[in-house]
Amino acid sequence: MGKAVRLGGEQQGEAKVSTFGVFATGDPRISAEARARAVNIVQMTADVVAGGVRTPDGQAVNVVWSPVLVDGEKQADLVAGQFLAAGVDAVVCAPDTWAFPQPSAMSLLARLPRDIPFNITCGNSGPKPGVVFAHALNGALAQSGVLSHLNVGTWPDTGAKPAMTQSTADALIDWCYAALTFAGLRGRRLVIFGHDSMGMETALAHILPTRRTFGLEITRLDMKLLADMLEKQAYNKNELEDLRGWLGELVGKRIALRDGADEQRLTQSLAMYLIVRDLLKEYNAVGGGFQSQLEWGSDLRGLPLPVADAMESLLNSTFDHNGPKPALPFATEADVQGLLTMLVFTHLSGGNPPLFMDFRKVWEPWEIQALASKLKVKFSKNDLWAQRGFVDGDNSGSASFDWAGRPGEKPEKLMGRVSMPLADPGYFPGGGNSVTFMTPGGIEGLAGRLAFSELSGMFSMFWDQALTTEMPARLAQAVANTSNPEWPHTFVVPQFASMAEYKHFAPANHFHMTWKLQPARLEYWMDLANVLSVAPWAARPAFIENLDRPAPLLHLANGGEAAAKKLRAGR
Repeated sequence: MGKAVRLGGEQQGEAKVSTFGVFATGDPRISAEARARAVNIVQMTADVVAGGVRTPDGQAVNVVWSPVLVDGEKQADLVAGQFLAAGVDAVVCAPDTWAFPQPSAMSLLARLPRDIPFNITCGNSGPKPGVVFAHALNGALAQSGVLSHLNVGTWPDTGAKPAMTQSTADALIDWCYAALTFAGLRGRRLVIFGHDSMGMETALAHILPTRRTFGLEITRLDMKLLADMLEKQAYNKNELEDLRGWLGELVGKRIALRDGADEQRLTQSLAMYLIVRDLLKEYNAVGGGFQSQLEWGSDLRGLPLPVADAMESLLNSTFDHNGPKPALPFATEADVQGLLTMLVFTHLSGGNPPLFMDFRKVWEPWEIQALASKLKVKFSKNDLWAQRGFVDGDNSGSASFDWAGRPGEKPEKLMGRVSMPLADPGYFPGGGNSVTFMTPGGIEGLAGRLAFSELSGMFSMFWDQALTTEMPARLAQAVANTSNPEWPHTFVVPQFASMAEYKHFAPANHFHMTWKLQPARLEYWMDLANVLSVAPWAARPAFIENLDRPAPLLHLANGGEAAAKKLRAGR
């Protein structure tokens, strides 16, 4: 007689770390030496994944691999069962020999969720061609309507323990980060305080599409809860004192304070960080957002409260008064589509800090050259800002302190470039302190923005590679003065988009950037999440070798990427 098992009542805080399963197929007719070599390749591949992939908080991912070569149905059931028991979220097949697709890999996949990320990484081998099997399997999966990604790389044709080349490993790791982001965010949670700020439609929390596409839940809390917790002083007062002291030590006199009332408003802003940080932890959230305008700090019919800039900057940074911490993507103005963009970029990059910006003034080359000439600032063909133009990215909140400098700089140096002027009383009668700095030039990454369309029911990612630029201080300040000088400024130059394209194709008034993020990772993730890719820049080729991921066969066989994604979405 069966017996029910009572589960424990212990609280399990964090979601589990994603697990990758690595295996190889085989042919029952190959020699013992070939089988031993094939198993060694599985272990090598698993070690590459284990050594190269980290979660945003720095944890190693789980990797399991099977020494059982999947020759047929019996082995397929065995390995699939092992993967299910281990909680595998993504699968890598690393074949070195010919095999039979249906009895082996396809039988294994039949036991796993249909949308599980699946990668085939093989050498371009001649003797017992795993690459031939890889094409046979990839074609069979595409014919079945199943998405797979093929990575035809290189390792030696002979030898018991071959090693894959670095380029092969890099392509595999890029895919793994996409799979980690896709699988690792499913079932996770965002916390949004308030509703869409100022009625901005492009910031809406599309609850059902977000759940359906990304597997993310959105917990919605009224801003009154935060106001009440501030009033109740529902935070650790000793920690608040430590935070204030840390900020005073690193920013010092660059914090604008006129009187005790200003000090009180700053203290409230810092208390907001402690409260929201703890609430996000309580809800096991991976990100959040805060409406602010208009009801929080701008509506004079109520009691305007201080701005949330310091809170938002601290949440998005990789450090605070307690030392290093994971960046927690957090959107100003409750911009959920902006939050989703930052969340994905941060996870794809392994935890790099996000940047939230207004898509503010687009400076075309002729315009910035005219301003430079007026100010008698010299420029040449080597000055990126003068030759390409740029976007002045600035916003009153969500600017990660990390973006005050270059990747890897110490917090003390970063905070030494930060100032905290008083918030513009016209925008924010509730007062408080803004955060401002200018991002240095030469930081490479991706800039982009998710958008949603009711016509297709799908999300799209507008994106391009981007580089920050800097200009002489007098000119930079003049540029900042044309918008809001008391806010952070990052001057962003897209790599392929012209300024005419960039300023007309922006899907919203906000955009976002994350450093050290390459196109292939984003493209793999867009495939897995079935997000449309929008990079319509005339100067960008459709495929750049060693930069873009090879298009999945499923896309090529179904009329192209957009057509295939719409078919997958059932549209």
